[in-house]
Amino acid sequence: MQRYRQTIGVLISALPFLVGHGAVADDWPRFRGPDGLAVSLDQDVPLTWNDGKNIAWKTALPGPGSSSPIVTGDRVFVTCYSGYGVDPSSPGDEEKLMRSLVCVRLHDGATLWQKAVPATLPEDQYGGMLAEHGYASHTAATDGKRVFVFFGKSGVLAFDLDGSQLWRTAVGTGSDFMRMGSGSSLAVYKNLLIVNASTEGQAILGLDAATGSQVWKTETKGYGSSQSTPVIVNAGKQEELVVNLQGEIWGLDPKDGGLFWFANALGGAANTTAVAQQGIIYALGGGPGGTGAAAIRAGGHDDVTKSGLVWKKTVGSYVPSPVVLGDYLYWVDDKGTAYCLKAQSGDQVYRERLSGLAGGGGRGRSSPVYASMVAADGKLYVVSRRNGTFVLAQGPKFELLAHNEIESDGSDFNASPAVVQGRLLLRSNQAVYCVGEGFSRTSRTTNPVIRSK
Repeated sequence: MQRYRQTIGVLISALPFLVGHGAVADDWPRFRGPDGLAVSLDQDVPLTWNDGKNIAWKTALPGPGSSSPIVTGDRVFVTCYSGYGVDPSSPGDEEKLMRSLVCVRLHDGATLWQKAVPATLPEDQYGGMLAEHGYASHTAATDGKRVFVFFGKSGVLAFDLDGSQLWRTAVGTGSDFMRMGSGSSLAVYKNLLIVNASTEGQAILGLDAATGSQVWKTETKGYGSSQSTPVIVNAGKQEELVVNLQGEIWGLDPKDGGLFWFANALGGAANTTAVAQQGIIYALGGGPGGTGAAAIRAGGHDDVTKSGLVWKKTVGSYVPSPVVLGDYLYWVDDKGTAYCLKAQSGDQVYRERLSGLAGGGGRGRSSPVYASMVAADGKLYVVSRRNGTFVLAQGPKFELLAHNEIESDGSDFNASPAVVQGRLLLRSNQAVYCVGEGFSRTSRTTNPVIRSK
């Protein structure tokens, strides 16, 4: 297996790397929030809700999907798919597969516009593990001026905030060996859009956010499929783009894709997204091929498998990603087991099974959790696929504070929640919900499109 330590096909020009995004502090602009760490500073985030309590609005979606909602200003964005693979008993015609970007107004749930994009064919056939998450699993990202979507084989697209398409870039049409689709989400770094297209194109890409043109490309050939979403880690003297690949964790230079370091630290699939705190990166692996959790020092060079390793354990996660907060690393794995480890040593603090869990609607009924945990207001929010949201206490003691179900919605909840302005945004295969304190009933249950682009 060859490791590509140098950037492949770098097209660096005079691009100014000082351009930041325009997202404001209250935004939730990407998968797992502003830094991809799934930690919100919001207060008064709801503890309890149900169909008739603390739900500000419910907005019906034009199709299912596992992508999470993102927010900039008063606009919520989420992706869906339709036309194929919606009904497990009758998948339909692949040629009718469409993906849609939907824009919803945050304060009242009104749908402002939706944009449908025909699929690039052939696609991976509906069925097996792909049926567990579908064809809209990549969470969008925004820089406050544009919204970016990744539709797998159909490429990466950018829209302005009013729904006009700005550009579209192909990043490959490959598949993993199991043909289970893909789901790596996007990240914005200054004036670059970072795309983990390991499944589609065996590469990680840096695209010019304004034009979609390729700025750099680093090959991942030989490292299999990765659904890990890149995160930016401040390592003191350098910023690092950290991504989990099969068999290794990489730290890249986000400006040009050059490899700073690599670590052979995890087994299993590369589905989870790393987190970081005070220069330490925490990553999980799981599923076929092994399970593991590791802590690695940022700021290294070349092979840091031994020199950068803080600790390594044999517990992990297949799909859900962790949260690191203060002295502790938390996660709930796809089987519904909650873990708390000491961040400094990796010693286990607790390991508790969430009760009353059932799996999803497809083959993987033994996997009741796909969403990743989010921390806010002293609480840990864990969305299960079929049995509502579990709210745990932050800290070294396992404590279930609440278990909330929206009983009127029997579809899968695969998406991680967003936290914005003291509210939770939950997404199912049927709808987006805004959960906030003080609402006694659902104010919007049907939602015609105000303006379709």
